[in-house]
Amino acid sequence: MEDRRQHSRHGTELQLEVFERHSGQRLGRVVDLSAEGFMLFSDTPQTADVLVECRLVSEQEIEGVGEITLGADCLWSRPGADGQHCWAGFHIIDLAEDQAAALALLLQHL
Repeated sequence: MEDRRQHSRHGTELQLEVFERHSGQRLGRVVDLSAEGFMLFSDTPQTADVLVECRLVSEQEIEGVGEITLGADCLWSRPGADGQHCWAGFHIIDLAEDQAAALALLLQHL
């Protein structure tokens, strides 16, 4: 499979949880992250081709950044080997300028 990413993905030691912005529902944990998107490990199946407004929340603040708000498109979703979890890939499609700066700062620490 051809890798079309323009930015490298960073695995994270940080605990980054993803929540749906309006309902507050936990979507899962970020496995890797780039300026363009992220891979999610989830307890619930995610639906491909769905736009989600979400919050990435870090368990520890990094230089004042504890949360990033963004819009993302779920590009793909696959069940985990145990049949009880899910992996999903998201492309960031909506990111305000201040949130992009916060994401860049967070990426520097990964």
